[in-house]
Amino acid sequence: MIHSVTSDLETFKTLTFGPGLNIILADKTAESTDRQTRNGAGKSSFVELIHFIYGANAGPKSIFRSAELGPHTFEAKGDIGGHVVTVSRSGAKPSEIRIQGATEHWPVRPKLDRKTGDLIPSQTNYLILSQTNWRQVLGALLFDLRASEEARGRFGPTFRSLFPYFARRQNSNAFTQPARQSGDQPNWNQQVAISYLLGLDANIPQRFQEARDQEKALKELRKAAEQGSLGNFYGSAAQFRTRLTVVQDKVDRLRKQIATFNVVPEYTALEEEASDITRTISIVNNDNLIDREFVTQLTAALESEAPPALTNVEKLYNEAGVVLPGTVGKRFEDVFEFHKAIVSNRRAHLTGEIEAAQKRIKEREATRTGQDRRRREIMGILQSGGALEHYTRMQEELGRTEAEAEALRQKLDTARKIESTRTQLKGERVRLRQALQSDHQERSTIVKEATLVFENLSNALYEKAESLIIGDSDNGPTFDVNIDSHRSKGISNMQIFCFDVMLAELATKRGLGPGFLIHDSHLFDGVDERQVAKALQLGASRAARVGFQYIVTPNSDALPKDGFQDDFDVWQHVNPTRLTDKDESGGLFGLHF
Repeated sequence: MIHSVTSDLETFKTLTFGPGLNIILADKTAESTDRQTRNGAGKSSFVELIHFIYGANAGPKSIFRSAELGPHTFEAKGDIGGHVVTVSRSGAKPSEIRIQGATEHWPVRPKLDRKTGDLIPSQTNYLILSQTNWRQVLGALLFDLRASEEARGRFGPTFRSLFPYFARRQNSNAFTQPARQSGDQPNWNQQVAISYLLGLDANIPQRFQEARDQEKALKELRKAAEQGSLGNFYGSAAQFRTRLTVVQDKVDRLRKQIATFNVVPEYTALEEEASDITRTISIVNNDNLIDREFVTQLTAALESEAPPALTNVEKLYNEAGVVLPGTVGKRFEDVFEFHKAIVSNRRAHLTGEIEAAQKRIKEREATRTGQDRRRREIMGILQSGGALEHYTRMQEELGRTEAEAEALRQKLDTARKIESTRTQLKGERVRLRQALQSDHQERSTIVKEATLVFENLSNALYEKAESLIIGDSDNGPTFDVNIDSHRSKGISNMQIFCFDVMLAELATKRGLGPGFLIHDSHLFDGVDERQVAKALQLGASRAARVGFQYIVTPNSDALPKDGFQDDFDVWQHVNPTRLTDKDESGGLFGLHF
């Protein structure tokens, strides 16, 4: 429980508390106008202050780091770990928690600071904890939590996930649903927190969240693949298996070719020599073709070459004598011999030309035979191997193909794991729901007690009570309150009241919790006066019977004047320190910020 809350801020309203019900009223004075409300009196700020002292984050926008409040220290005296401890924190040093009291049994021991009290002048030394260590201490001492995340699990309960159920914050939209202590609380977080506080197996909703995380990762992977963010990485195992088979076959063929490859020295020079020989042989063949046609033509001319017939010569001679009388002085025999000599010379010339052409052909044939023999030798050498450059290119290609095969092998392995994980996750959800059902069955006493406590509280407030349903689903445990959609906001708020009191009662019986439950005036917005009176009496009786402290901060004009039982005096529970909206000095901090 909380014994007192104070500060070195002179205008701060010191508050003291006792066991059971404690009411902090915010008065509306006669001088107040319609524009003045109790919203600035400090009721919600009191809840924020408790969270600040109990390790909440204090970012740059926190009221405790404002120019007006930042330099000051706020202090709470309360029961922690079976001892009364004084805890102080300042917005000027929000990461430093100062402790006074018995800390020998704490899981994290504070360090002694012997500097004189720069924050609280009455003190001369302090025990100091960091904000992180302070949360670990509170988690261990108030909720029996293991200190390390490794021991709790990544989605295990933490002090800051459990504590808000005992002090809901309006700034966190905590008054919307009974099972949700803030507007942005993840579903898994409330499942784990409520299961832990009730005494159900909180490990099951943790495992549900781990499964959801893996499913989310798979979904993001598929989404990235559809959008092309993964390039050609994503695919089914069957697709990768086919591609790997094709690429691996190419690797095997390249390896075999390289294993039998013979590097020929001066491969390029031999290749050029073979090309030159081929050109030479082509020229020789062309020249031989020309000479062979020439021989054919000469042979034909030689066969047709003969002296003119004797009668023709005689006829020619006689005609010449007629046409050219007196000019033909040669004898007929001389002319005949002349023609015969010409023919003989012609035949001799043709025969010589034929023999020369045939000789050239023969010489070329010999050259061609030698060149062809050399070309066959070169081609044999080239066919037996290849150039070093070609061998190097083959090795480079093998390296690239092997790398591609290895990448495909890894992608195939990943695809197999993804497909296997998807199947496993489907089975895991089935197994987890079965485990959840078994847990609820084995711990039916807890489920029954929570259901009945809530039912009794709800019955005490309304004739038609709402029921708490603790169930199971494919998404984890469910904690639902069936609230009629036509019900008013006030009735919905009273279901939050029933849920919180039920949770505080069962947790306290298990030795868990901070020892108090705090509700500010927002819980009573729109609630009928009779139900407010019943709620205050229920809170008082349950707190007294179970042993926790119930602190409420209603507005003075909302405090019921009747509706209480005869033996219940509500004013005995009202804190002597009253807040007022008369001016800034009447609020909790006594100043405007």
